[in-house]
Amino acid sequence: MMNNGLLKRSDWLLDEVIELLNRPLFDLIFSAQEIHRVYFKTNQVQLSSLLNIKTGACSEDCSYCSQSVHSNSALQPQPLMELEAIVSEAKEAKAKGATRFCMGAAWRSPKRKDFPKILEIIKAVKALGLETCLTLGMLDREQAEQLKAAGLDYYNHNLDTSAAYYEKIVSTHTYQDRLDTLANVRNAHLKVCCGGIIGLGESMADRAALLHQLANLPEHPDSVPMNQLIPVAGTPLENASKPDPFDIVRCIGTARILMPASHIRLSAGRTEMSDELQALCFFAGANSVFFGEKLLTTDNPGVEHDYQLFKRLGISLEQ
Repeated sequence: MMNNGLLKRSDWLLDEVIELLNRPLFDLIFSAQEIHRVYFKTNQVQLSSLLNIKTGACSEDCSYCSQSVHSNSALQPQPLMELEAIVSEAKEAKAKGATRFCMGAAWRSPKRKDFPKILEIIKAVKALGLETCLTLGMLDREQAEQLKAAGLDYYNHNLDTSAAYYEKIVSTHTYQDRLDTLANVRNAHLKVCCGGIIGLGESMADRAALLHQLANLPEHPDSVPMNQLIPVAGTPLENASKPDPFDIVRCIGTARILMPASHIRLSAGRTEMSDELQALCFFAGANSVFFGEKLLTTDNPGVEHDYQLFKRLGISLEQ
């Protein structure tokens, strides 16, 4: 399957990334689609479901997040869900076609008192035959190793944006903190899920720097979520301007070229995308989506709408 000399690289130059982002759009998409067909079956999408298992009251001040204690959103905090309720949600997601069940908890890092419960949740969801993914904030090496031993497959920890722009978005932790957690996850032999957010007010240079950072990690992330900011009332970014839709396509096409064997996932913001824009994103190399009625605390396209879109496009589900 590895032909045309298309090999994975982790030595990309920033200028090369900038050149890709600035290519004529159709040239970029054509190159991305050629590479996509070397590494993946065509016309196929992987479905992941995402459940917020602990809501709000997070100490971090991420400007985009309604779950931060620093925001004035109307979100009501909720404690860690009970195991039975999580398993019920996971069963429903599997019945609707999900192969991966992702769970998020709004923490700076996992609480010691809750960690044994988290380990039991992983084991119970894994027993259903689903891939498991968690995002719990920052991890130390011991926590990452415990999660791996419990059966966790993926850990999500997004870099969000460039290192230079990050301090304008978050002040309660650093970009290096994010990189340290990713290192702990890799060292525990967990698969990495790591991407970014488009629409934070960042420049195209920031987007290039983010993609450059992701592509030059010691190993490419197994999954790369590409989020479009959903401005939430009460957060500092509630009045953020929407990015140019074609810029989202450019980021996806560039990510596909830089990280050819990674699943590129359309994540938050799909409610703001037309079916035509989503189709263009799939053509540019996206091959995974979060599906279900909710995406943590924000709306997501309905399952039936997604299935109808896949049918119209001739896209099948990855098993």
